[in-house]
Amino acid sequence: MIPEHKIQEVLDRVDIVSLVSRHVELKKAGREFKGRCPFHQEKTPSFYVVPEKRFYFCHGCRASGDAVSFIQRYLGKTFQDAVRDLAQEVGIDLEAAQDPGLKERQQVKEATDFAAEHFRGLLWNEDEGRAARAYLASRGVSEEVAQGFGLGWAPAQWSLLADRFQKNGMLEWGLKAGLITKRNSGDGCIDFFRSRLMVPIRAPEGRPIAFGGRLVAAEDGPKYLNSRESRLYNKSETLFGMDQARDEIHKRKTAVLVEGYFDCIGLHQVGVRHAVALCSTNLTAGHLQVLKRAEARDLVLLLDGDSAGLAAVERLAGPLLAAGAPTRVALLPQGDDPDVFARREGTDGVERLLEGAQPLTAYLFATLLPSGRQASFEEKMAALERLKPVTSQVPPGLTRSALISALAGHFGWMPAQIESSLQYKPPPTPKPAAAPHPAHVVPAQATPRPVPKPQSERPPPESEALYVAAILRDSRLLARDTFRVCDELSHMGLRMVLAQATSGQGLEEALFEATEVVKRTLLEAGRRLSPGGMELESEFILACRDIMVRRIDERLVYIKRATEQTPGAFDLTEETRQLLSERKELLALRKRVLDELRPASSATGTKAPMQPV
Repeated sequence: MIPEHKIQEVLDRVDIVSLVSRHVELKKAGREFKGRCPFHQEKTPSFYVVPEKRFYFCHGCRASGDAVSFIQRYLGKTFQDAVRDLAQEVGIDLEAAQDPGLKERQQVKEATDFAAEHFRGLLWNEDEGRAARAYLASRGVSEEVAQGFGLGWAPAQWSLLADRFQKNGMLEWGLKAGLITKRNSGDGCIDFFRSRLMVPIRAPEGRPIAFGGRLVAAEDGPKYLNSRESRLYNKSETLFGMDQARDEIHKRKTAVLVEGYFDCIGLHQVGVRHAVALCSTNLTAGHLQVLKRAEARDLVLLLDGDSAGLAAVERLAGPLLAAGAPTRVALLPQGDDPDVFARREGTDGVERLLEGAQPLTAYLFATLLPSGRQASFEEKMAALERLKPVTSQVPPGLTRSALISALAGHFGWMPAQIESSLQYKPPPTPKPAAAPHPAHVVPAQATPRPVPKPQSERPPPESEALYVAAILRDSRLLARDTFRVCDELSHMGLRMVLAQATSGQGLEEALFEATEVVKRTLLEAGRRLSPGGMELESEFILACRDIMVRRIDERLVYIKRATEQTPGAFDLTEETRQLLSERKELLALRKRVLDELRPASSATGTKAPMQPV
């Protein structure tokens, strides 16, 4: 976590006019600078940089923010990377201010980035990567797709990567990342991955966090070898291919789930770009949360048509039913896997298979008890025995009652008989998470390894805290942020929490790295918010309105002070004309915000916005 006072120091030192001028042609307009907006196409300049406020604003697309948000938006960088780049540029040392645990996380990140580029370069080396490229060709993977997934090659040499880490002073970082290991005897280190086609496992924003290695041209070792978990990589919260599939999932509102890296790559190869794969054998609530953040409303399991594929459906059914996730099942022909089927049948064949997918419960019932009511008693009891691992994961409540009723209809028994036969035993109660839902954040003294509070830290504004707490409760609310209020947040701690929680790192980690002031403020905001539904959405919209109106009013106050000494309409300077023109546009924007951000419910504790200046 980068302390807020350090982020503010970076913003204070950066010359925002000089920074923006590298990418946008600016001309002086009074106290401001004006140019064509880099974020949308326009013929008439409407993009302003205000050096006095260290702020930019576009009257056309409403893009606005400070130097950090400009780098984020223009160069596609994460919040933390943007701060670090600017800090390095202005000579501010962020390392000394960081918590040791977070410093280790950054070292693992840099080692993983370094290794990803190392493996990628070797794959496309004419001699070194020949065997790996031949393997890719045998699986029908084009160079374009291989480049898109960042595939690489780890040669058979014992210490090629370890030697490069040593040369660059990153040996300890490579050890922490699990990319190299110490020799069993003697000094030095050896590479963890050797003779393997390397598949980077990436966070949703595209940064590598781990690797999977497929053995090629060698017989020593398991077929697949995966990175161990680290502070950077948690396989229970990571889906392979999400960085490539996120836009298509968002567009279709559907995700296709497969079990293997190359099954996912093979589907993308033929144009099925909303496919993702598990990085483990189990499906978890963390995986479902990643899909939810990508706005996947429907999930299709595309699995092998053999006994392993059938068993996989039963293994995945429990958490899916428990979560109430709408799921369908598409089974491949016997002996096929998604990769082979996609190469043979192409896009149309895969799409037809997906369109014909059965609802999960219908598939389970038909597979486990094909004869339904006509089945023998022994067949029904055998089917219920196989269902026990599935139903044991569905706790008492509406979902379980509906499932038991559906089973009763298929079996021809009474629901009470089904429930009794299943002999439901609730799973052991999990230990409380270190940083759960914002409405129930663990008190500061219970949070492991808290980040020390900077002396100069200020509490976040009330409306901004409500905005972030609402998104942490239901990430789908981001789609209702039509004015991109996320770019208007003034509190750096909140911006960092929001950036981490919406980039696939997980809510627990986002709050773990937050300061105590931010945690406490989000706790209080969470207590004020409604549990969900239309009431929560109304509170979120009112928070958006309050933030936008206050930002506009701040600018209107500045314009009023700058123009109130104007002697008369015939003596206006060009600067004053620009400001008055901007005032007119801002008043129109203010009216639009108030008109469009009208919540469906009036239940809220958000204060009314200030009156226009």
